[in-house]
Amino acid sequence: MPKMDDVELSDVLGELDDTTKEEFASKPAVEKWADDFEVSDLPIEARKWIQVPDVVAVVADLKNSTHLGTGKHAASTASIYEAATGGTVAVYNSFGADFIAIQGDGAFALFWGDQRYERALCAGITVKTFSQRHLIPRLEAKWPVHASDHPTGFKVGISSGRALVKRVGTPRNLSEQEPVWAGVPVNFAAKSAQQADRHELIVTGSVWDHIEKDDYLALTCPCSGGPSSSLWADVTIEKIPDSNAERQGRVLSATWCEVHGDEYVSAILGGLKVRSEAAEARTALTKKLFANAIAKKASQQRADLRNRRAGLR
Repeated sequence: MPKMDDVELSDVLGELDDTTKEEFASKPAVEKWADDFEVSDLPIEARKWIQVPDVVAVVADLKNSTHLGTGKHAASTASIYEAATGGTVAVYNSFGADFIAIQGDGAFALFWGDQRYERALCAGITVKTFSQRHLIPRLEAKWPVHASDHPTGFKVGISSGRALVKRVGTPRNLSEQEPVWAGVPVNFAAKSAQQADRHELIVTGSVWDHIEKDDYLALTCPCSGGPSSSLWADVTIEKIPDSNAERQGRVLSATWCEVHGDEYVSAILGGLKVRSEAAEARTALTKKLFANAIAKKASQQRADLRNRRAGLR
């Protein structure tokens, strides 16, 4: 390791400029992904990116984490982070996440391949259920003063779309090599999570397009007078540009039902979509979605984009 007084700023900047000039002199190779795509197989020195046609990103962000002190309450803060982040990663693994990364007070997961939307939605709803039903009640019981001053809990965002991925870092040093995901999925999922309140889950437009006809995800269970179409509400994701139809999303405040949760997760992962008792609620949801002109227009724009991309392929 060089001594800090050995660093020559002009040399560092000069080397970076040479690297940038070389990078911009020609385009890198972009290859389509294969069914057996593995992040661990990504090269680091080759100028080659892999294009994954559709990735679903789940981002979980802990509200008010900046108020968790690391001074005299360091041990308590460490315990909260361990339970929160460790629990989230465990959920992602339970639903077969294809890639997981921890980011400070939260974590994100990527899902691709078979049942990517179903696995991602189940993971996201389970994270918020864990947060609302288990993590935060225990935290508030143990540290009531902190809980009243700075209420916390996971905020979840889910987005989908095309992505490019490449491992970057220092060759021959595994600790300095990380996959970089370029594209909207992680970005828009993070923006969705930022806008959500604790114990809320926000999905972008394309994610909703995929699940709106799934009775197990889009409609309430029979409890409390259900099934009903009131499970999700419209939301405009403010940090997504006005011109992007992903901006018109949906927000979920409910958790898995304690009575029907296990049954519904099994049904979703088993490929079931229709509930015989939910026909009336399904019709009501269709009418509600059709009545929202802005959301309807955005949905058509997203469908047109998918069709164009399918035609190009």
